[in-house]
Amino acid sequence: MEKFTQILQPVADNLYISALIALIPIVFYLVALAGFKVKGWLTGLLTLVVAIVIACLFFKMPFHFAAFSTIHGMVYGILPIGWIILASVFLYKMTVKSGHFDIIRDSITSLTDDRRIQALIIAFSFGAFLEGAAGFGAPVAITAALLVGLGFKPLYAAGVCMVANTAPVAFGAVGAPVTAMDGLATYANGSPIPAVEIAAMIGRQLPLVSIFIPFYLVLIMAGFKKALEIWPALLVSGGTFALAQFVSSNFLGEQLPDILSSLISLVSIVILLQFWKPKTTWRFADEKDSDVKTNETPKHSLKDILVAWSPFVVLTVFIFLWTMKPAKAFFKTIALNPKVPFIDGNIISSVSGKPIAAVFKLDIVGSIGTGILVAALVSKFIIKLSWKDTAKTFIETFNEVKIALLTICFVVGFAYIMNASGMSNTLGNALAATGTVFKFLSPALGWIGVFITGSDTSANLLFAKLQQVTASQVGMDPLLAVAANASGGVVGKMISPQSIAVAAAAVGLVGRESELLKFTVKHSFILLIIVCAIVSLQAIGVLGWMIPVHP
Repeated sequence: MEKFTQILQPVADNLYISALIALIPIVFYLVALAGFKVKGWLTGLLTLVVAIVIACLFFKMPFHFAAFSTIHGMVYGILPIGWIILASVFLYKMTVKSGHFDIIRDSITSLTDDRRIQALIIAFSFGAFLEGAAGFGAPVAITAALLVGLGFKPLYAAGVCMVANTAPVAFGAVGAPVTAMDGLATYANGSPIPAVEIAAMIGRQLPLVSIFIPFYLVLIMAGFKKALEIWPALLVSGGTFALAQFVSSNFLGEQLPDILSSLISLVSIVILLQFWKPKTTWRFADEKDSDVKTNETPKHSLKDILVAWSPFVVLTVFIFLWTMKPAKAFFKTIALNPKVPFIDGNIISSVSGKPIAAVFKLDIVGSIGTGILVAALVSKFIIKLSWKDTAKTFIETFNEVKIALLTICFVVGFAYIMNASGMSNTLGNALAATGTVFKFLSPALGWIGVFITGSDTSANLLFAKLQQVTASQVGMDPLLAVAANASGGVVGKMISPQSIAVAAAAVGLVGRESELLKFTVKHSFILLIIVCAIVSLQAIGVLGWMIPVHP
């Protein structure tokens, strides 16, 4: 069987020139989408074509390897990513169709009709809970749709939710990004770095960002003065989240930080609102009084409110059921994992020198998307939606997101080509070759990984070992470098092509992805610099006391 060995520096036998060539698809994507405002699906398709050409022409990847790597990625774009988005938006649309979303909106506006605090409750706290329970695009899809239902403009709803999603990503999907690194890298003495210690290190970086995110969200929305007006809410929302994130990651492992932190943050701000209200109610400049229900908010019985929120309660229950170890073990036994023709075991990594497995993960029943769909169908009986209306809502939902699903297929195909051809390894090694500057740039490696793959888990699998090897060469603690990969990755998610497509689909911005990218890109860079500063201060000793004692 034909083999393809990735080449680390295929152009002029120079790592940096090769890295510049590998950057071409990424730069093309950004310029086409943000610069020329090409529609998302077309940008995805053109970027995929450019990546294939670069892979074949410069990185010497056989065309049929490139073709099947693309198919591999596109299938993953459908399952699980696209399936999760379709199911999530469907569940939200059911609450709208049944009329129960009006009660959900009223229950939130009865707490506060201030847009700033609504964003903290939904985008930050509830979004973090969904990230911890599910991940894979579900948090942004659901929370952005909820904010639009509350009256937020689609662009702001999607943008705010993507920025808010920064805080929980490293521990998303019940700690999957950290679990993926368990034993992948080693300490200086050769002993493997366990996930529990990586979680502890991340828990001494991200809380410094998490406590800042609520303020940053409101700063984006309303400006500095309006943010200071609600400082008690910002302190309670971010402070309780950050404290719980630190404690849980350092003493309970990687599975629970998001879930516990988000619940504590959510409960804390609801309690605060019983005793404190902002002096003025802030709304968007172009909103009319009729856009927001204030004192005229209808009173609903506790039963009506519980029924209205029940789809999201049921959703939470089923996500937990779907992610329990016994359930995951059972789903694994019935999953279909056919090998990808030609490329499975036939691509040799330019970093490890080992064959790379390539299988289609057709875990239809075990997909979180299926769990969300089952939750939606169970909820149908609680909110009393007829089968006819349920089916009609599903068809309407599919028609709304079908172009977005196509976009996701293209951009995931692009990510898989970047990885399979070795372009990602070339970019990573070029960044790692920066010497002592790497102590500052280490998080940027995770940022690049998440931008390309759309997943902190994938970025950690891609670059964790490289982080450790480079750290040992430049005198940096390997635990710090591995954790920095995850912490840096969280701020790359808001500009990842996959994330942009997911958010656009959730709020009806398909075709206007360029506007969303323009909204998030500067915030991604600002937050990356903050993470880089934290890590570098830890690396050079100023904050060295924050690094846990280890072998």
